[in-house]
Amino acid sequence: MTAVAHEFRLKTPPGFADAVHLIDTELEQHILLMAALKMFELGKVSSGKAAELAGMSRVDFLMTCGKYKVSIFNYDADELEQELRSDFDTLEKLGL
Repeated sequence: MTAVAHEFRLKTPPGFADAVHLIDTELEQHILLMAALKMFELGKVSSGKAAELAGMSRVDFLMTCGKYKVSIFNYDADELEQELRSDFDTLEKLGL
């Protein structure tokens, strides 16, 4: 199966790029970054796919997550509790 790039148009209100102090190409890149960050945050895509959408390396994307306060650990409450219990059990077995 061959991957196909999709292209879409996004209409913004007149003056929007000026209001956010970006030229059109910067605005396009910023919107792609915001979409990638949100889709990653929601668990819709992996960090690698999000980085690809944002046009950057995975390492740069993960660093950018910190800048925008997007957690790179995508656990729901139950998964987080289970992970923490497992970690505490391991520490207990180690005598720590």
